[in-house]
Parts: sequence; structure tokens; C-alpha cells
Amino acid sequence: MSKPLAPTKVAALGLQHVLAMYAGAVVVPLIVGGALGLTPAQMAYLIAADLFTCGLATLLQVLGTRWFGSRLPVVLGCTFTAVGPMIIIGSQYNMATVYGAIIISGLFVLLAAPLYGKLLRFFPTVVTGSVVTIIGLSLIPVAMNNVAGGQGAPDFGAPRNLLLGLLTLVVILLVSRFAKGFLRTVSVLVGLAVGTGAAYAMGMVSFAGVAEASWLSVPQPFYFGTPQISLVAIGTMILVNIVSMVESTGVYLAVGKATDQKVEQRQIVNGLRSEGAAIMLGGILNAFPYTAFSQNVGLLTLTKVKTRNVIFAAGGIMVLLGLLPKLAALTTVVPNAVLGGAMIVMFGSVAAAGMSILSEIDLRKEGNLMIVACSLAVGVGSATVPAMFGKLPPELSMLLQSGIVTGSLTAIILNILMSRRRESTTAYQEAGEAT
Repeated sequence: MSKPLAPTKVAALGLQHVLAMYAGAVVVPLIVGGALGLTPAQMAYLIAADLFTCGLATLLQVLGTRWFGSRLPVVLGCTFTAVGPMIIIGSQYNMATVYGAIIISGLFVLLAAPLYGKLLRFFPTVVTGSVVTIIGLSLIPVAMNNVAGGQGAPDFGAPRNLLLGLLTLVVILLVSRFAKGFLRTVSVLVGLAVGTGAAYAMGMVSFAGVAEASWLSVPQPFYFGTPQISLVAIGTMILVNIVSMVESTGVYLAVGKATDQKVEQRQIVNGLRSEGAAIMLGGILNAFPYTAFSQNVGLLTLTKVKTRNVIFAAGGIMVLLGLLPKLAALTTVVPNAVLGGAMIVMFGSVAAAGMSILSEIDLRKEGNLMIVACSLAVGVGSATVPAMFGKLPPELSMLLQSGIVTGSLTAIILNILMSRRRESTTAYQEAGEAT
């Protein structure tokens, strides 16, 4: 049995997980708040409430009870799939309608989780391996955009951004290769620190946001008013969360692979129940719908630290950041290019984990090769050329632009079709032998 980690090391590893998912957690409220014209005070509340709820949702997921929580080292964060619908609903109605839809859709996830669990037979190894690989590959463009400075940045592609991304990546690789013990497990944290230090020396780090941030912020239920009901808005958010359930299933299975354990149906059902509860809590505190974050799976693979204590620490840190906006602002000084350099390693590790799962299947078997080939092509293609769906209705376009969604659905549908074909072929052969 391995020696338990010291509390300071657990905290450091937890902070590493927070930094890995922080950009994703913060960018969603920034995009939604900016698109809906929220005031700086409202934006600050949105970020603080989001971090606080991310922390609580992660703690519920990790601790687990009889009915809630997968008890897997999973980090929950706001889903990007909800960004478009929230903006559309907020523009057509108001923020109160957005949160009314989120609360009801969270209740749907909570109640539908057991039924969804019965559909897991449609996720054999060939499908789960494809889905996990797609998750990693479809996120790589996000990493590369960050290395260049962040999509839409005035200095996008500037040599200094590319240099920072390369420096961060090289430091992580060197620490992973030559360091020993605990230092090796926090290689990503070391890379982020060195990259941010270099960016500060280049005049690319500003602490103005830290100085302006308040010291304390307590999430206030129904901050944007009493939730309002719109059937169209509710239907849209339910669809978003069904997509997130598929994504989360892939993440749970990837975590199982990274931690060398078989993920049971009960764990997935309990995990999705806790996501439903987290989504409802997000609606009450005016935050966001939540899903299992694939960003952190790569860290599990890299660090080889499988204890849930680390994710428990990450959840606690996020709760603290949500209550102390000044500390939360301190973590935002890490430049996009530096985050991008770390993302290359983490997202690549997720893709590699998926390929490892696929190595367990026989691609020569009828149908397996087609399932893998088509799902990867469709998923990666949707992620890299999202504009191909630009002329479709907004709601449909938003869903299809997610490579994880299109690739996962392709794998599931092809597996059903190929399975029926194999069953028919087997029955035909048996009938021939009988005659």
C-alpha cells in the first residue's frame, strides 16, 4: 500500500487540478455575461457564484452517498454546451427565465439518471474508446487557440505567445522526465508557474484585477430575480443536459481507465444524479449547468495520483475562491498562452487514454474499424470545422458544433447498426450449419 500524501502535497495537487480547469470555469461566465450585457458587479458575482458551486458540486461527486456521487476523482465544471442556449434564452427573455430553465432541467437529469443507466449497454469498449479519444482530440484545437493567445485576442499568434506556450510545454516535459517524487506529480503546476513568471518578465501579467476584486462574496439565491418558466427555454436546456450526460459518461469511463478501475453502472447513475442536483443548485445560486470536466482526466493520467483526497481538496479550494474573489482573481493572471502549453499535454493524455482503450479491441472484427474510423472523423471534423453547421437552425447548429456530441452519437448509432448486422450474420451462419 502506498504511503498517504501529506496535507500540503494534497493541497498542491488539488490546486493543480483547479488551475487545469479554471480557464474553462471562468470563460463561460465571461462569455455569457458579456453577451447579455451584465454590469461589472454582476459579472463578478457570476464568476464567484460559479466557482463556489463548482466546488460544492465536485465535493458531492467525490464524497458520494447511497444515491448521489460516483465516488470517482471527477471535477465538475460548467458545460460549454450551455453557453449558446443561455445567451439565446437570456436575449429573448431574461436571466430569470434562464435560471428557471436550468433548475427544471437539473431536476430532469436527476430523475432520468436511472433510465439513462439502463442504456449503458450501448457503450461497449469500441464505443467508450472512441468517445474518450474524441474527447481528447476535439479539445486539442482549444489548446492550440490558447497557445496563440486565445481566440479573438488582439495579439493572436504573436511570437511571444507561441514562445510562452512552448516554454510551458517544455518545462512540463522536463519535470515529468527528470524530476522524482512529488515534484514530478506537480509538473503541470511547475510549468504554469515558470510560464507565468516568464510572462511577467515580458510585461504580459497584470495584477490590476486582483487589486479591484473584493475580499468576500457570499452567493445569494435568486440574485437575478425569482425564476420564471418558459417551456421552450426548459426544452432547450433539457436537450443541452442530455448531451452533457453523454459527455459525462465518457469522462467517467476515461477516469476509470486513468485510475485502473472498472466503472460500474451504479457509479455512473449516482454521478449523473449528483450532476442533476448540482445543476439545480447552479440555477438557485444563479450559476451554470454542470458536467464532468475532461480537462482533469489528463492530469490523473500524468500524475498517477488516484486518490479522491486530491479532488476533495480541489473542491474545497474552489469553494474558497468563490467566497474570496480576490484570491480567485489571483488565479486569472496566468496568460492564455501558458494555459495552452499545459493543455497540450493534458488533452493529449486524454486522447492517448482513449487509444489505449481501443487497443483492447480487435479492429479486424466486422464493424469495429468502421465505428472507430467514422466516429473519430466526424467528431474531430465537427470540432475543427464548426462553421460547416453555420446555416442550420441556431439550436441544432450549437449542438452539432460539439465534436464530442457528433462523434459520440456516430459511435453509438454505428455500434447499434453493426451489432444487428453481426447478429443477423451469426443467425444466418447457424441456420446454414443446421441444414
